[in-house]
Order: sequence, then C-alpha cells, then structure tokens
Amino acid sequence: MAAKLYQTKRERCDLIQAQLEQERTSFESHWTELSDFVAPRRSGINIENTNRGDKKNQNIIDSTATLALRTLRSGMMSGVTSPARPWFKLTLADQEVSEVGSVRRWLDAVGSRMNTAFLRSNLYNVLPICYGDMGLFGTGCFLVEEDLTGNVFRFKPFQIGSYCISQNADLKVDTFFRKFKMTARQIILKFAIKDPMKPQEIDWSVVSLAVREAYENNQQETWFEICHLIEPNQDYRPDALEAKYKLFSSVYYENGSKDGRNKSETFLRESGYDYFPVFTPRWEINGEDIYGTSCPGMEALGDIKQLQIGEKRSLQAVDKMVNPALTGPTSLKNAKVSLTPGDITYNDIREGYQGLRPVHEVQFRISELEQKQAQVRQRIQRAFFEDLFLMLANSDRRQITAREIDERHEEKLLALGPVLEQLNQDLLDPLIDICFYIMNKQGLIPEPPPEAQGKDLKIEYISVMAQAQKMVGLGAVDRFMSFVAGAASYNQEVLDKVDSDNAIDVYADLTSVPSRMVRTDEEVMVIRENRQKAQQQAQQAEVARQQAAAAKDLSQAKIGSGEDRSALDAVLGV
Repeated sequence: MAAKLYQTKRERCDLIQAQLEQERTSFESHWTELSDFVAPRRSGINIENTNRGDKKNQNIIDSTATLALRTLRSGMMSGVTSPARPWFKLTLADQEVSEVGSVRRWLDAVGSRMNTAFLRSNLYNVLPICYGDMGLFGTGCFLVEEDLTGNVFRFKPFQIGSYCISQNADLKVDTFFRKFKMTARQIILKFAIKDPMKPQEIDWSVVSLAVREAYENNQQETWFEICHLIEPNQDYRPDALEAKYKLFSSVYYENGSKDGRNKSETFLRESGYDYFPVFTPRWEINGEDIYGTSCPGMEALGDIKQLQIGEKRSLQAVDKMVNPALTGPTSLKNAKVSLTPGDITYNDIREGYQGLRPVHEVQFRISELEQKQAQVRQRIQRAFFEDLFLMLANSDRRQITAREIDERHEEKLLALGPVLEQLNQDLLDPLIDICFYIMNKQGLIPEPPPEAQGKDLKIEYISVMAQAQKMVGLGAVDRFMSFVAGAASYNQEVLDKVDSDNAIDVYADLTSVPSRMVRTDEEVMVIRENRQKAQQQAQQAEVARQQAAAAKDLSQAKIGSGEDRSALDAVLGV
C-alpha cells in the first residue's frame, strides 16, 4: 500500500502549493522579460515588491509597445464589453419559446438588471486590466465575490506571477492558488473579527502568534504572507449547509508559520463556493498548456527588444554628433578649457597647433537608422492590433458601427476571431452565468413566465466586435434583397419567393437590434387579424353606402309622363 503523502488538510495545501509553483516556474522568466520591457508594474512574481515604489522601467527607452498595449486594452474594452452600450442579451435555447411576448419581456428585464448590476460593481475597472494581461502575458485573472453591501458583487484582479492555476481533464481551469501579503491589521479585520459591530472581540485562535504580537505591540503595518487555495472539494456534501462542504473549497492560511499553529488543521478561513469564482481568460491555448500563449506581447518581444537597442544606439549617435569626444594638444591638459558657445579659451599658439577637434570624423547616417526603427514600430503596432483598436478607442462610440469596422479591418477581424471565441469560453460565458446565479440567489431576478420555466438560457453577444463578425452574413442578406428588389421591378411575382417575415427576423438577428423593436409572431398575427377585420368592415360599410345611394337614386327617379311615382315605388309595386 502506497504511503500517504500528507496527514492533514493543511499539509495537503502545502503539497498543492509546491506542485503548482513548480509547474509555473518555466513561464516566470518569460513573464519577467515581458514585464521589464513593456509594463514593469504588472508582474507579481516577487511578492517582496508589494507596496514598493522603486523605479522599474530601466529597460524602456522607446514606449511604443507600452502605448500599443494601452490601445489594445481600450480597444478590447470598447469593442467587446463597453459599458456605454449593451454587449450581450439573453435568449432561450428554444427559439420558438423565445418569441413569446411574455418571455421576451422577461429576458429584456433580466438583461437590463444585469447591466445595471455590472455598472454598480467594479467590473468595468477590472476588465481593462484583465485584457492588458491577456495581450501582454497571454493570461488574465480575477475573482468574483458576493457583495452584501448593495453592489451585488465585487471583482478582484490579480497580477501575473502572483497566482497559479490548474485545469481538469476537460481542460477547464478548476484550481487556483495565490500567495500575497497582508498587514497584521488587515489580517485581524478580515479573519479574526467575526462581528463588524463588535471589533473588540477578536478570535485569536485563527491567527499565528507572530500576527497577534505585531497587532498588540503597535506594529500593525507589519507584512505577512497569506495563501489562498480554491479547488474542487474532496469533502463535497450536496445537502450540507456549511460553506466548507460546497462544490469548491476555499481556504486562507498563513504561509510558513513558525509557531506550529497553522501547520495543523487551523486556517484563517475555511469556506467554499457553489461555482468556480475565478476567471482566467487566455489569449490562445497551445495543446494541454495551462497558461495562455501566442499573445501580442510574446510574438512582438523580439521587435520590442530590438527597438530598445536601436533607440539606444540612435541616441548615442546623435549624442556623439552633438557632443562629440574631443582631442587636443597636451598643453591644454591642465589649462581651463570651455566648450560653452561664445566662451574663449586662451592658449599660446605654437607651430602645428590645431586646437580642439572631434575624435570621430565619421558622419553617422541617422536617417537610415530612423527608417529601420519606424519599420520595427509598425510591426509592434500590428502585433497589438493597434490599427483596429485605435479606431475603437478614439472614435465616438455612438457613431462607430460594426459595418465600418468590417469594411476597414476585415483581415484583422479574421485574426481576432479565435481570440474572441476563446474569450467567450474562458470569461464572458462563465461571467454572465455566475453573476446570474448570484443575482438570483439574492432575489434580484424576476420570476420567469410559465413558458420559460425549465428552459435553458442562451447568451448572445451584441458588442461592436461581435456584430462586426456577423457582417459577412449580413452582406449576403443585403445582396439578396437588392437582387430581389431589382427583379421585382420587372416582375412583381418574384416577391412570392421571399418570406418577408423571416427575412426581417434574420436581419434583426444579424444586426442585434433590441428585441423590443421587433414584434413577435403573435403580435403580428393579432395586428393582421385586426387589419383584416377593419378592411372587411370598411368594405361592408362601402357596400351599404352604395346600396343606400342606389336606393336614393331610385326613389328620386320619375317614371311615366305626368305620373308622380318614383322608380322605387314602381319597383315596390306602390
């Protein structure tokens, strides 16, 4: 029988921590290099740098890559999850049920409430950070937690290198480990005070002696390493009420406590989730790799480093031309020499004296170097999709259209297609699912109509980028309808080949117009029935009017000479 690798749950956590950190090691050097040359403050590999303001951008001379990354962040935010316009809508997998009026109104109400909840939370502060990490390091990461203070939920972003992840057999991330720092005061406030209304009642049993001593000895700002592990719960109990028996376990503990207290079953906090609360969107996944790869930062790293070297040499060349190294006779060694414009240096003129002159007589060809640098900058900008995203970031969001994006940057959209699909799978789909679950748990989702109960929800994305991808299908519809209109000008019977109702539904779906702008089939049927009844009533009224007019004419018509009888009287035999 194989020996057990651990004895307690805490020892198991230590084992998982060691394994995950070892698995991450091969990525750390690459992440560090990317951070050093593009975003020095985004690396969290060394937690000792927490709250340190030391200068970290020594490797950045030319900021082209940094600015391109900023544009990518803004462009992804504007094009995929813009807070200024709806970027998703809810439907049902059963399309026929989705067209029911009560169901459509319920779906619109739920979508509106979710958008409001997103705006009230800090989601739109966290997403740009996540997009930036995706573009630079290949992987972004943040966590969602319920917020019982009125904001429904809160989101917390994490730096690359500060966390480790693992995935299950289906290649979905289901394990998360993070090591970070907290002050003694923060630890006590978050874990040891059970009732915020009674801050003086502190449960010292959950913290180490070192934390307690720091807190009681007026050293409350002393930093301690804290670990947080979320994984599938081996003690899962579906019927249990305690949070630690939920589908995913969540434990906080001090890293490397020396007093032995936290080497036992004692944790700072032991709880759980009904869902996996961590989102780890990846730019691209290579096979069974856990962390993302082939992102713009990784692909452009060679050009980024070349740009820094070239820019440094270009500045050196300019400096040598503007402030060249000089040579002169030895008689000037101890003399006062001024190189300030307008100053005079006095020295006895002797035969063969040439004064000061530049050491380098070569004229540097700066223009060719600058041209090469410009080519490198363009490659970096193309790698970060700057031409596409810059239009989104700098344009008026109310005026930019998906058709305009498609027409200008069709090839870029093709390249971004797989990235956006991966983003939907890793981030947007689980984000909406989990937030819907939290809102429903808090009673913020209205009761669905009977037709929608038990039906699966379907998420449809209607952002600018999502609509731009649909433009291919929309173009086919436009060309078809234009052809039909042209053919109908010669023969009206060709219109019989077109199902106009379905054509409108297809066009509305491709353009992602709000569902309330298009009537349901039921509403259209009622309108047409009422219109038909009105037409029939009008026809009947017209027939009655004509009959009355005819009767009047007959009554006024005279027959026979000298006889005072009308034609109507004659007809009636009067």
